[in-house]
Amino acid sequence: MLAALMLAAFTFNTAESLPIGLLELISEGLGVSLSAVGLLVTGYGVTVAVASLPLAHALRSVPRRHVLTGLLAALVVSSLVAALATSYWLLLAARLLTALAQALFWAVAGPVAVGLFAPEVRGRAAGALSVAGSLALVLGVPAGTWLGRRSGWQVPIALPAVLGLVSLVTIAVLLPVSRPDEAPAAYATRPDARRFGTVLTAGFLSATGAFAGYTYLVSFLGVVSGFPPSTVSALFAAFGAACLAGVSITAALLDRFPHTALPTAVATQAVGMLGLYAAGDHPGAAVLCLVLTGGALGPVFMTAQNAMLHCAPGRTDLALAANSGCYNAGIAAGAALGGLVLPLAGVRGAFLAGGLLTAAACAVLLGGRRR
Repeated sequence: MLAALMLAAFTFNTAESLPIGLLELISEGLGVSLSAVGLLVTGYGVTVAVASLPLAHALRSVPRRHVLTGLLAALVVSSLVAALATSYWLLLAARLLTALAQALFWAVAGPVAVGLFAPEVRGRAAGALSVAGSLALVLGVPAGTWLGRRSGWQVPIALPAVLGLVSLVTIAVLLPVSRPDEAPAAYATRPDARRFGTVLTAGFLSATGAFAGYTYLVSFLGVVSGFPPSTVSALFAAFGAACLAGVSITAALLDRFPHTALPTAVATQAVGMLGLYAAGDHPGAAVLCLVLTGGALGPVFMTAQNAMLHCAPGRTDLALAANSGCYNAGIAAGAALGGLVLPLAGVRGAFLAGGLLTAAACAVLLGGRRR
């Protein structure tokens, strides 16, 4: 069952980011601009941010097996429609349907996954979902990009339908039907409304900070660090590998250090981003700080989700939906902030702003712990 949920997490995250690697192919195939194709990613993130909590609240009483199979059915249908789309607007509509399904998936899958295990090892279950999601950046998107360049963009866009169908059938057969509020992880182990607010705030600030810089990373690596265009792909691969390594290591330690995992990840992200601002013009230092930033980006979200399972003042699925919504809102806000800073202080200034916001997130967490 956990493997089916991990496959679903990998598939959703791959479907979300695939257009990044297929921008030019989709643009040429549908006869639209690159910026219009970029909206397939931006609109997806905004939809997840806006819809997560309302959907979780509306479906809070529906058995989790029915919800998960419905979400995966939506993923299968929307992926097939997207692959067959002959117009930009039909492709956009299919993408938004996928986004609505993903908006609820992370809220539902987390409690289901950790509820399969004893409380003392639930952090590893939550970490396993994040590892699977992170594999989308390291394996799913690069493989989809490679396939798209050899067979057309429609083929990789359709593949999530196949993977989603495998997860759907497995969950439909193996997951029992039960009332959501009777599930083993339906409620937090130590409800704390103040801690809940602290984690939400820190998650939003850290996501805003991360994507204020990450959105313009290609420009930074070329303009500030002086890397030639031919090496940028390798540096992005190193970033993705660091993200996967960070999530994997953190997942293994999450049950032993549940209270320090989130502040450590946020502090590491702050060091990496501020290091890029301060020493990014030295290639060796830039690579080191890039790895630090990548190694922290995945664990920040994962440890925040795990914290919600401990401190949610009500149902954990609603808390996870709120956290996912705040994080995705931070992604959109970060991209917008970086765009505002860019003409005023250059791409280096965007990383300074992002690093300072991440440091503020760390201060919020440490202040919350002292209280």
